[in-house]
Amino acid sequence: MTLRTLALAATLLVATAAQAQPPPPSPEVQAARDAVRKACDSDSKTTCAGKEGRELFQCLRANTDKVSAGCKDALAKLPRPPAPPQQ
Repeated sequence: MTLRTLALAATLLVATAAQAQPPPPSPEVQAARDAVRKACDSDSKTTCAGKEGRELFQCLRANTDKVSAGCKDALAKLPRPPAPPQQ
């Protein structure tokens, strides 16, 4: 392979990786996430210990019967991500 071909391949790889990044959340969604983190802090430590990020939110939603009323309230206001397309 020539240097030119390698440079082109590297450029395409970087461009593809940049396009694969999801868009940042809207300010409203970020505010709702922050509210859940605050309202569910103690619940996340007891009910979903060791989980972070998306796994933490999924765990809290899966265990709404075990979390506090304030946490349930905050979770109810958090928008759900769109379902993946069915094949």
